[in-house]
Amino acid sequence: MVTVPARRTSLAVSLSGIAALAIGAALVLLLQVIPPTDEISATRRTISEYGLSDHKWVFDLAVVLVALGSAAGLAVLHSQRRLPVPAALLGTLWTVGLLVIVAFPKPDWATVSRADFGGTLHRIASVVAFVALPLAVLVAARTAFPGSPGRRWLARVLAIASLAWFAVILGAVVVAAVDGGRWWTLIPLGLVERGMALTELVALGVLLAPARAQPR
Repeated sequence: MVTVPARRTSLAVSLSGIAALAIGAALVLLLQVIPPTDEISATRRTISEYGLSDHKWVFDLAVVLVALGSAAGLAVLHSQRRLPVPAALLGTLWTVGLLVIVAFPKPDWATVSRADFGGTLHRIASVVAFVALPLAVLVAARTAFPGSPGRRWLARVLAIASLAWFAVILGAVVVAAVDGGRWWTLIPLGLVERGMALTELVALGVLLAPARAQPR
């Protein structure tokens, strides 16, 4: 039996996690409107480009907030037995991937011609994180919302939409491999990545939002 204090604590942690996601997203949006990062193209440059600017600390703080908010919210779901083990593992990959992105910044292509070890880890962590999260939402949707088909449907739709954004990137990579071009020039990469990130954060927010107490 879950006591009232325990239920209130879980509610507070869940809401704090969602707030951390929202603040992290807001900080990234802020970087797009304040100088000098307002000069970074939102359609062509990836989000990690902010990590090479004078506002690197803001970018790092935003990503860490998202990672901590994700971990807190997923921990609550796990404690409530609303998070299957595969989804918990995928959620862990998402959280760890975000922290790796902060620890190993994107290479500055203006000064280097190829990615070093840290740059390679950054790329791998980015791919793993962006794929793991929507898969975690898909796997967890049924268990998280057994009595809320609407919430379950919304979470799944957002997760599938997130994977669709990623499919656009994969499609560009395949086309470039066939034609011998540069895949990142075939699509508005910055716009696609931002769309994917926003969709995934909304999907995660839906998953972490406290479920209505079920009658006994």
